[in-house]
Amino acid sequence: MKIDFGKNSNGLVPAIVQDSETKNVLMLGYMNEDAFKKTQELQKVTFFSRSKQRLWTKGEESGNFLNLVDMKIDCDNDALLVFAKPEGPVCHTGTDTCWGDENDKIPGFLGDLEKIISQRKSDPEDQKSYVASLFRSGLNKIAQKVGEEAVEVVIEAKDDNEELFLNESADLLFHYLILLQAKGNSLKDVIRVLEERHQRPNSSHKKSL
Repeated sequence: MKIDFGKNSNGLVPAIVQDSETKNVLMLGYMNEDAFKKTQELQKVTFFSRSKQRLWTKGEESGNFLNLVDMKIDCDNDALLVFAKPEGPVCHTGTDTCWGDENDKIPGFLGDLEKIISQRKSDPEDQKSYVASLFRSGLNKIAQKVGEEAVEVVIEAKDDNEELFLNESADLLFHYLILLQAKGNSLKDVIRVLEERHQRPNSSHKKSL
């Protein structure tokens, strides 16, 4: 990796920090050559602080370190993309990112859908909401719906109608998300189990990866 630190008169290059798991952008800092080397040495993201005029390891005061996973240089060799695992909030204001966003494990539409389901769970008396009505019906009804949708997916998988198969698959995933919330869990918990299996490739678990 050849970084052009001399392109700017101050010897700094922008370093965009991205969560290595969620892919959310966490913050923007600046590195000089010493900060880059320090980041590699400590395996913790280190910047050159323009206000303090010295090297600054993120989290050196708060304990909210950014543990280095990988770094990439852009096509002009004058900007870094840093992949890291954050320990706690990244912004000094206490938010997950410096843009005030939550650093959700499930980004995008699925994350939004889980939030909507959670809202419906907290307001089960909403007479207009199908999801709220399922929560009113209780766990057995929700589990039954997941079973019914799973059967429909199997049936459609044996045919050649892709549209029906995908629609039934969507129904199954939707009701499974509701079941997870009814049990007090989320997709994050399921992903954590899969990650643990992946990290133990020699596990005796019959469904290890």
